Amino acid sequence: MTKFLLAVHVLAAILAVGPVAVAASMFTAAARRLPDRSLPDRSATDLGTAEQGTPEQGTRDLGTRDLGIAGQGTQIGGVAALRVLHRICRVYAVAGLAVPVFGFATASSLGVLRDAWVIASVLLTGAAAGILALAVLPRQDAVLARLTAGDSTPADGGVARLAMLTGVFNLLWAAVTVLMIVRPGSTTGV
Repeated sequence: MTKFLLAVHVLAAILAVGPVAVAASMFTAAARRLPDRSLPDRSATDLGTAEQGTPEQGTRDLGTRDLGIAGQGTQIGGVAALRVLHRICRVYAVAGLAVPVFGFATASSLGVLRDAWVIASVLLTGAAAGILALAVLPRQDAVLARLTAGDSTPADGGVARLAMLTGVFNLLWAAVTVLMIVRPGSTTGV
């Protein structure tokens, strides 16, 4: 039963926490790439849409640079991408609740609930969950609210703070992962 609990715990961490970590990181990058409407419009040649080539080669249309869905030339496409990334963060954060549930069940079945590495992991997990629930998700909401209200930019200072908090969230999970693998002082053979 212990191996089953451990397997579910690890799978839940990979399938639930992983997408949150990636989507939260992508959110800030996508928000930074949104066009700033306060700047004057750039011409087509600035965007790289000019035709180039020699008469022998024919001309080729370089098209608009492929900036991905979040970096498209329209604010609407970028906001839609941000909404998707935010939804991924919210949905998978709820699914991520299975990680500590199965983690406690595994630690209990192994009899290691009082080991220092488990206690440290629980504290770091709690800190990561708190940062996600109390800082990252609300700040993502705020960025989306500003953009859907017609504000020209997603408040660059707010996006920078959001990126920092997301980085701290990811570092906390990395520390938990290392503790789960190394298990300092552990005598279990799982």
